[in-house]
Amino acid sequence: MERSESDKLVDSMDFGALCNDFVCISSPSVEATARQLVRDILELREGNRALGSFAPSVKYKDPSRTFVGRDKYKRPLWATSSLQNPTVTVQEMKMLSIDELSIRWTLKGKPKNPLISSLGGDLILQVNSKFILNQISGQVMEHTESWDLSASSLLAQGYFWVSRRLFSANEAGKDTIDSVKSNMPRLSQGEDNMEIYPDPAGDPTKFFQQDDGLQRDFYQIAILLAVIYFVVQFLRSTI
Repeated sequence: MERSESDKLVDSMDFGALCNDFVCISSPSVEATARQLVRDILELREGNRALGSFAPSVKYKDPSRTFVGRDKYKRPLWATSSLQNPTVTVQEMKMLSIDELSIRWTLKGKPKNPLISSLGGDLILQVNSKFILNQISGQVMEHTESWDLSASSLLAQGYFWVSRRLFSANEAGKDTIDSVKSNMPRLSQGEDNMEIYPDPAGDPTKFFQQDDGLQRDFYQIAILLAVIYFVVQFLRSTI
């Protein structure tokens, strides 16, 4: 049976460097986590991501978003919601220390906005993902990402930053709603619930659940206008 690309990447890593003459500092769980993480990245997994690779209170950070808690890894990815047929290639995977894993990978796809896609071409995002791992359990304690868009056109870069920040703002709204719900005291059904939400349509998550054509069209128009503004401001600052 032919081994997968993710397995080949992990097999090429030198986990022996984590051992000295007396004892292995990290457990085999670190290798298992590394294998799962690169598989999730290559397959752009979202709803079916292996949450067991992450500690319950894992901390995530990138240039536009931060969060705490592994349940948020179950949400849809920006890549699948903003790009057409996105693909991933992994350039490098290595242990920087006994508890820090680095994966350098590239995301490529066409923006879902037709005009930007035709004028700006593919969006190419180079990502450096770093994971701090628990040496015993192998679970990810911290996850940070840095981005490089230098291989993308100016239009594609503008599309990325605008759509990514809108995506992050939407996710932050979901975080707030989840936090309110988790801290809400348990109330009995019926009259008590009606006092809080007298209108059944007043579900605070309603906005985030809508996905009709009008909302998608508005989203694409907003992105287009914001990208045009981004490009104009950039040109004004360089001319």
